[in-house]
Amino acid sequence: MPAFVTGAVALVRGDPRADRVVPPSGFTARLTLFTSAAMAFLAVFALALSLATHRLAERWGSALGQSATIRISAPLAQRDLQTEAVLRILRTTPGVASARALGDAEQQALLAPWFGPDLPIESLPIPRLVEVGEAPGGYDAEGLRMRLRAEAPGAMLDDHARWRRPLVRAAESLNLFGFAAIGLIAGTMAALVALAASVSLTANAQVLAVLRLVGARDMTIARAFVRRFTLRAFAGAAIGTVIAMVAIALLPRADAAGSFLTGLGFEGAGWFAPLAIPPLAGIIAFWATRHAALRALKEIT
Repeated sequence: MPAFVTGAVALVRGDPRADRVVPPSGFTARLTLFTSAAMAFLAVFALALSLATHRLAERWGSALGQSATIRISAPLAQRDLQTEAVLRILRTTPGVASARALGDAEQQALLAPWFGPDLPIESLPIPRLVEVGEAPGGYDAEGLRMRLRAEAPGAMLDDHARWRRPLVRAAESLNLFGFAAIGLIAGTMAALVALAASVSLTANAQVLAVLRLVGARDMTIARAFVRRFTLRAFAGAAIGTVIAMVAIALLPRADAAGSFLTGLGFEGAGWFAPLAIPPLAGIIAFWATRHAALRALKEIT
């Protein structure tokens, strides 16, 4: 058996004699398990929020960044002529991959949420919309605006920049908020685990003083506490992670008409990301308990 495997097994098994100084159950055990489970549960949802907002920013950036809309505001008698002029301009504009005018039925469907499905769009002076698809290389927006101003005065180009930038910026801010929440959760968990370890050490102060008298070293005593609390934190975090992943899997799936919250969750390889939370919880508990144990042992006379 390789040496690193033997060392890992020895770390997990520990020293049964040293473990006797750590209470196997009680308030500190329940506090550590509950804290790590609750923090892992919240961390999974914060991670899901971060990944969902990252996907949302990419989707908004790509969807709005490669499309534009031309609004033709003209009298009914001239609307069709200007629409043909706009389409002719777009067909000869480098960087424009596609262009088509929306029909009355499509525009009525766009306006239905505000004005209802019975809006008589054909008899109203509603601007005609032309959907423009952008080629990978892009097009000269200012040059296109100048051509439209000269050949189709009623046409105005909207490249969605004023909509895209705030939306992408908001999604990126939510992404950072999710990671900040994960950092806050990790700090809270470290503080609570350290508190539980300190309480356990204080409760066993007399036992630890006797162990010192018979020759036990502080590092040996601290190692017993560190191992026990690390395993408790890992187990609690694993339980909380599994519960959170099941809860996220039961959330409604995203659809075309759904809101942002219906897309909260993991996709593809993203489902493996929460599996890193229990080991991270164990690492946090290891260092928090080690620091608390060595500090508490220095105060025990």
